[in-house]
Amino acid sequence: MRLLILTQKMDINDPILGFFHNWVQKLASNFEKISVVCLEKGKYHLPQNVEVFSLGKENKKSRFFYLVKFFNLCLFQSLNYDSVFVHMNQEYVLLGGIFWKFLGKKIYFWRNHPKGNVLTRTAVFLSEKIFYTSPESYTARFKNAEIMPVGIDTEKFKPGISNLRIKNSILSLGRISPIKNIEGMIKAVEILTQKGVGVKLDIVGDPVNKEDFSYLEQLKVVVGRLADSETIKFLSAVPNDKTPDLYRQHQLFLNLTPTGSFDKSILEAVACGCLPIVANQSLDSVFDELKTLTQPEQIADKISQWLNTESKIDSKKTEELQKYVLLNHSLSALIDQLVAQIK
Repeated sequence: MRLLILTQKMDINDPILGFFHNWVQKLASNFEKISVVCLEKGKYHLPQNVEVFSLGKENKKSRFFYLVKFFNLCLFQSLNYDSVFVHMNQEYVLLGGIFWKFLGKKIYFWRNHPKGNVLTRTAVFLSEKIFYTSPESYTARFKNAEIMPVGIDTEKFKPGISNLRIKNSILSLGRISPIKNIEGMIKAVEILTQKGVGVKLDIVGDPVNKEDFSYLEQLKVVVGRLADSETIKFLSAVPNDKTPDLYRQHQLFLNLTPTGSFDKSILEAVACGCLPIVANQSLDSVFDELKTLTQPEQIADKISQWLNTESKIDSKKTEELQKYVLLNHSLSALIDQLVAQIK
């Protein structure tokens, strides 16, 4: 069976979307041929039966050029694939869906965003199956929706040498954006510092759009003297396959993305033995002890609670969470389910 995959970016070094490279690599052994069409491509190392085509964003092509190349690659060469897997971007389904349906090409659509609209519903209608990971996903309500594992590569995301973990260290990792409530993290660390609790917060990530860049500048003002003492540091984003080292160096992982999404970085941290403190109240009950509300005082209390936890309790929780990821959200489990659904 031959598969067409459409995605936003194919680049192993991308800090946000680099994980998808591993998905394609694992899927390749289950299909005769895979053709990947992406808006933008960078560096990749994929098996010989995988061919990557870019619509041209890396060369700053026009939107008209994107459309022409999309129709050329996806529609006019339809004899080269049997089914279609669209990752995240509903625009691809809307552009090619009717044509694919007419040709008998089944469409499988991955979408996990909590919000949607009439265009999302149209993409769902055109698709054979919709895949999601969070019960709060907009697409979870539809009859043709299937909940899936998040897909953590536990061969790469695994614990390291425990004594290399820095005491009282906290990590925030991901795109710099207001939805991440990074100002809440900063104020929580300030509260702890005022109470004499010596913590270090590393904020790793880059802004993407104009709003995010403005937000970063506001955060740097809020940090103030804490940056001078290196209590809080802003660090540039790193490729996805370099993040395990960051998780292994820190004691706690702080993720304040609100309820409604399932941020895979939480499970990546867990797989590496870094305890996550999360604001997402919809996560499975296994995370209950690690959930916090979004006020700085509440965040500070939760951080303090886990920094002062006895090591044997800490280790027990870490092991419980790692088993949860291995059993429920590994990349191998995801690939098995994707292949079963598509084939």
